[in-house]
Parts: sequence; structure tokens; C-alpha cells
Amino acid sequence: MEVFKDYYRNTVKFVKNEMYFSNQPKHVWVITKHKGQWLLTKHKNRGIEFPGGKVEQGESADQAARREVYEETGGIVKELHFVGQYYVDGKGGDIVKNVYFAQVDELEERPHYYETEGPMLLDDIPKNVKKDNRFSFMMKDEVLQIAIKEVKRL
Repeated sequence: MEVFKDYYRNTVKFVKNEMYFSNQPKHVWVITKHKGQWLLTKHKNRGIEFPGGKVEQGESADQAARREVYEETGGIVKELHFVGQYYVDGKGGDIVKNVYFAQVDELEERPHYYETEGPMLLDDIPKNVKKDNRFSFMMKDEVLQIAIKEVKRL
């Protein structure tokens, strides 16, 4: 288990390759690639980030991951791999989130991308992402580094 502080100084616990905190997490985050590039989205308020969001009622976390990628980027997930799960002891309440890696075959243009501005492709994640104000707070803690290492291992 990895334990660290997030961007807002909340305690985060991350466990690789197992659902340690909950079998029914309420949130998902998907590290996504399309044709060798990182597939991200630009949230209208938070900035550049990987797709993710809440698990809807009657939906599994895997289904939510696929849906969120499609809604926020137009990406159709070919392969979905569970990477790990994390728990945030937040000031506004606790959060349990599954992290996935998805290979996207195809990007469909959509009439809207919900709360995002649609797909964004990058060759590399900048090394200075923590200091880059274009990126969301979600990209600025150790979850990203741990997940990227696991993705590269896959």
C-alpha cells in the first residue's frame, strides 16, 4: 500500500491490482491511450486530465470507466485493465476510486463531451505536470506516477 498526501493535502492510500477498499467504488479514473498517444480530456473547470467520474446507479465500475471515456473523449475502449484502487480521506468526505488503463481503438466525434472540451492527445505526459497550471489537480499527486508505472508494466 502506498500512502501519501494529494494536491489538497488529504491522505491518500493506493493499492495496486486489487479492490482493497470497496467492491463497489463510486468513482473511476481511466489512464487512456489511443494509437500510441495518451488520450486525455480538458475539463472545463479543472484543466487537462484523464477521463473519469462517478459510477451511476445500476452500473459496475468497469461499465462506468468505459462510459466516462466515451462521454468525455468519444473514445471506444478496446481493452480495459484494472490498475488499482485508492481511498481519499477528504475534508468533504471519503472517496474510493478504481483506476484503470484503457486502450482506445477509435475516437468518435460527439456533439458534446459533457463537462469537458473533448479529446486531447499527447505524446508524453510532461515531467513538470505538478507545476503546469494547464493540468487538473488530479494529475498532480502520486496516483498518476504509480498508475503510469503499472501501465508501462502491462
